Amino acid sequence: FFNSNLSTLIPFDLRRHEVPYCCCRHAGVASAAPTATIEKRAQQCGQWDSKVTGAYTLYQDLWGISGFTGSQCSDITSLSGNTLNWWTTQVKSYANVVTKTNAVQISKIKSLATKWSWTQTGSNIVADVAYDIFTSSSAGGKNEFEIMVWLAALGGAGPISAKGAPIATVTIAGHSWKLWYGSNGVNEVYSFTPNGANVSNFSGDLMDFFAYLIKSQGFKDSQYLVSVGAGTEPFTGSNAKLTSSYSLVPAYK
Repeated sequence: FFNSNLSTLIPFDLRRHEVPYCCCRHAGVASAAPTATIEKRAQQCGQWDSKVTGAYTLYQDLWGISGFTGSQCSDITSLSGNTLNWWTTQVKSYANVVTKTNAVQISKIKSLATKWSWTQTGSNIVADVAYDIFTSSSAGGKNEFEIMVWLAALGGAGPISAKGAPIATVTIAGHSWKLWYGSNGVNEVYSFTPNGANVSNFSGDLMDFFAYLIKSQGFKDSQYLVSVGAGTEPFTGSNAKLTSSYSLVPAYK
């Protein structure tokens, strides 16, 4: 079970996409403040089902289900402070948790403090474990940029790339990353992938990645934050089990 605390069953093959979920915003809040208790509810199994608990929304996001067999269900199991535990049996999807954020310009965000620890088991797994961030040139506008921070590229999974090679190597949050750039046909995509071993325990500020893009890649801090997600996107494999603990707390200027 993909347990953020998560699990995945993933017999399929697919390509990267623009995640079609609807973002969550929370106007006037300086930091995420999840509730301390969770009402017991039935698990969700529909293609676009979602559940809200405190500052977090768990999305099914079965975007690649067409033409394949299999099923997926997911549920939230616990919330302690800012740390969410959840699971999913997963196929053809980007099962992910999205934190409530304000629809403000990047220049107005002080920090996006996050912690994520995970372990993965399974057979012939090809997948990523990644943060997925979308921005727009206007508040409430359509997604224009996608910024991904891959903590893992499992089984040879690779990011979108216009040149087939990284455009830079940079150290952020105590880790070395390769930066890739390309387009998914809808959004311009920047992807940071580990330059070496996968990062199974990450603690840092996602704003540090924006600071680098603004300084070195011409990214505009006038872009508006649309959403910040965290999850796994499987490509092929079976009997996958990803277990993790995750939190993200935004703060604004």
